[in-house]
Amino acid sequence: MSFSVTFTAQPEDIDELGHVNNAVWVQWIQQVATAHWITVADPTHVDAYIWVVTRHEIDYLRALGPGGTVIARTWIPDPPKGARFDRMVEFIGVDGKAHVRSRTTWAIIDKSIGRPIRVPAEVAAPFLGKFNEH
Repeated sequence: MSFSVTFTAQPEDIDELGHVNNAVWVQWIQQVATAHWITVADPTHVDAYIWVVTRHEIDYLRALGPGGTVIARTWIPDPPKGARFDRMVEFIGVDGKAHVRSRTTWAIIDKSIGRPIRVPAEVAAPFLGKFNEH
């Protein structure tokens, strides 16, 4: 099941080269992932668990200038492995071309014990839906 958020580059997102700074893309990756989690997950799961990034792989394909808009689409391509799963994010411009693609590995932390746990099946289920439905 994919999930989308629209981002428009603000003046503070622009670096000295005149386009969205790489660090901003990372922030947007985290924002769309967090929005997906909060929107789709059972509220009791949101209260009980938190996700942390353990790895980012990012391909910067096309610059985005001031006022440019992209749609960030995210999905989970595969079931979790232990405490971790990968999340894909793709930022598509109004022209239909990809600006950035990423694969980020996230680990689940049980807030009550402060440690990673194996991703419970009931936590993963709402995000797995139909694989590759993006």
